[in-house]
Amino acid sequence: MSERQTLMSARQLTKRFGGLAAVQQVNVDLWLGHIHAVIGPNGAGKSTLTNLLSGDLPPTSGTITLSGTDITGWAPEKISRHRLGRSYQKTNIFRTFSVWDNVRLSAQSRVQPSPFNPMGWFSQAAHMKVVNERAERAMELAGLQNRRHTIAGAASHGEQRQLEIAMTLATEPLVLLLDEPLAGMGLAEAESMVQLLLRLKKDHAMMLVEHDIDAIFTLADHLTVMVNGQVIASDKPQIVRADSGVQAAYLGEEH
Repeated sequence: MSERQTLMSARQLTKRFGGLAAVQQVNVDLWLGHIHAVIGPNGAGKSTLTNLLSGDLPPTSGTITLSGTDITGWAPEKISRHRLGRSYQKTNIFRTFSVWDNVRLSAQSRVQPSPFNPMGWFSQAAHMKVVNERAERAMELAGLQNRRHTIAGAASHGEQRQLEIAMTLATEPLVLLLDEPLAGMGLAEAESMVQLLLRLKKDHAMMLVEHDIDAIFTLADHLTVMVNGQVIASDKPQIVRADSGVQAAYLGEEH
């Protein structure tokens, strides 16, 4: 088997809020073509870990690398431009715009006018072909080609979650951090999202925070379990599932 290509790593990552350690000395590796799932009870530190990796929160200590570059302490927009994309627990879209305009605006955010061009922002017109091509690819990957004229706020909950991922894809990330993408979905919508994530897996390194255990064991190549900010197990899903400590702390509970 060929060596795994590590696109993102965190070492001894810690975040303290006063006397509370929300994340304690966590190590994470995200590999191209793999889905790394993170589970745990509410308050385990899963979303805090995601926010640390994306730059939405600065770590108290520890290091983060992305594509071999130390990004510890970088601002989220700088990390995003280094080809990291993320989704949030709460859907983050322009609700009064069409599906297509949401995705196109995300693609356009990656095209900057040259400071040496005297035409300034008028130079954007020359880039519209590139922007539209990126948006089209993202729409196709997310399965939204037939919903391009739908107003985002009128789309179903599942389609809105697909749209958020399409907007992220339009920025052409290599690493995807997805925070509860199946939350609030019915069975059919959840299955559609699972299939979308499987399609994206080949060309991305992905970290998935999710409460849907059935989906986790369908999707995950590697599984990390957090409790009280600490990792209590991290291995292949079948190994973690058989761990008595994990069963006692999390998998034996009803969710």
